[in-house]
Formats: sequence, structure tokens, C-alpha cells
Amino acid sequence: MVGTESCQVDHVGVAVSGRITVMHDDGTKASVSAGVAYRIRPGHDAWVEGDDDFVGYEFKSAAEYAKA
Repeated sequence: MVGTESCQVDHVGVAVSGRITVMHDDGTKASVSAGVAYRIRPGHDAWVEGDDDFVGYEFKSAAEYAKA
């Protein structure tokens, strides 16, 4: 989707519904679910777990770079 091996954007936000799993290029893996604040560093892939859509409000993400 981003045209690279992994996403190179730093994401900071809070999850409000659903669940995602994040795998970083260094092999570390974490899950984010509703009610959890998160920071996902550059160099990652992520996917939705289960049938519910993941919704998060991001305070820092790709949208920040689109302004430039």
C-alpha cells in the first residue's frame, strides 16, 4: 500500500475499536486494541485481527506529512 517493504511513518494515537497486530522490521510484535494509546515506530507492517474494523485517532501519522 505504501510502496515500500514496510511503513516508514511514525504513528501515535489511541485505539477506539477493533484490534490490530503490528510486526516491526526487527521482529518485535505487539497488539493494539480499544482503549489503548499507541506509538508504532517506522519500519512496520500491521493487520486487523478479527471481524471488527480497527478505528484509531492519530495525533501523528502520514496525514502530518501530506501537509508539506
